[in-house]
Amino acid sequence: MQSMAATASSCSCAASRGWAAVRRCPSPSLVLRHAVFSSSSSCCPAAGAGAPVLPLGIRGGRLLLPCALPPDSAKSGASTRKTTTAAAAAAAASPSVEGGEKPEAAAIPRTLQLGAMILVWYLLNIYFNIYNKLVLKAVPFPYTITTFQFASGSFFITLMWLLNLHPKPRLSLQQYATILPLAIIHVMGNAFTNMSLGKVAVSFTHTVKAMEPFFSVLLSALFLGQAPSLLVLGSLVPVVGGVVLASMTEVSFNWIGFWSAMASNVTNQSRNVFSKKLLADKEETLDDINLFSIMTVMSFLLSVPLMLCLEGIKFSPSYLQSTGVNLQELCLKAAIAGTCFHFYQQVSYSLLARISPVTHSVANSVKRVVVIVSSVIFFRTPISPINALGTAVALLGVFLYSQFKKAKPKVKTA
Repeated sequence: MQSMAATASSCSCAASRGWAAVRRCPSPSLVLRHAVFSSSSSCCPAAGAGAPVLPLGIRGGRLLLPCALPPDSAKSGASTRKTTTAAAAAAAASPSVEGGEKPEAAAIPRTLQLGAMILVWYLLNIYFNIYNKLVLKAVPFPYTITTFQFASGSFFITLMWLLNLHPKPRLSLQQYATILPLAIIHVMGNAFTNMSLGKVAVSFTHTVKAMEPFFSVLLSALFLGQAPSLLVLGSLVPVVGGVVLASMTEVSFNWIGFWSAMASNVTNQSRNVFSKKLLADKEETLDDINLFSIMTVMSFLLSVPLMLCLEGIKFSPSYLQSTGVNLQELCLKAAIAGTCFHFYQQVSYSLLARISPVTHSVANSVKRVVVIVSSVIFFRTPISPINALGTAVALLGVFLYSQFKKAKPKVKTA
């Protein structure tokens, strides 16, 4: 009995020392476990055997009885759990620095890429219009020049496919039949443009072609179902009025040149709208480069019989020598014009695959300003004050059109 009393007394003393350590320690759960380990190993033998406590489940471990924490510790644990849950939710909601990317940062490279493409598009257009006008002055055969330009493009496209610079398309007969109308429109648009450039000044042709947003809105509404707003329709009034005012005072005005420029507006915008519709079709496996390439080759094949029927073989060395034209210089200018023609058209189609037809038309109209100014300076075209006013009014309408087109309608909230 005395030994049992001594044992109980020692266990009681050990437990008292453990609880005293709990009160002093900021982490009471650790000290409590240590106190339980110490008391169980030193003073709590197994009943009836006198042996030390055996491990339970885990080798070398001992059974720890659940212990209620003090009130302050319970509040701290609940607060910690809430903080951890909130941090996890925030981490899941916001992307990480390495894996995610901000929308603003992702939009900057795309904006720079589009800006560079538009700049190259403008420069190629300036060189094409200047050298193309020089060739048309020497050889006034628009269908022959159009065929030569498509031949230049077909040469670069074939070279691109042979060198595997771009994957070759594999199309069915149905896909070729779908692209055929686009190729026909493409031939007509470029032929009308060359007819207008051969009859009137470059600046006047591009002033008339500034009406492209008008035809773009009309064709987009008919074939793409894009209904314009009243502000957009109102902005087209100064565009049309400015073109009319500039046409009335144009020194080099010619009805063939005027209507050819108007016809090129209709055909080129029809091509852009239908091309955008074809590129948006997920069933078609064409990208913008291959679509333009196939359309160019088909346009060349279509323009050859058109040239032979309407103009015959005029672009021959014997004929050019009889007219007194420098053959070497003319071939160089025609080669530069054909090269610039192909690449500016390809850049234009690449832009069309990345932006809407209306935005493409606006960028094309701004390009008119650059081409008009550069051609007036290069060819020293005489411009009257009223003619300059009409051109400025038309370009102002294009600017208003672009601003109203960018504005999105406000969503009404209940």
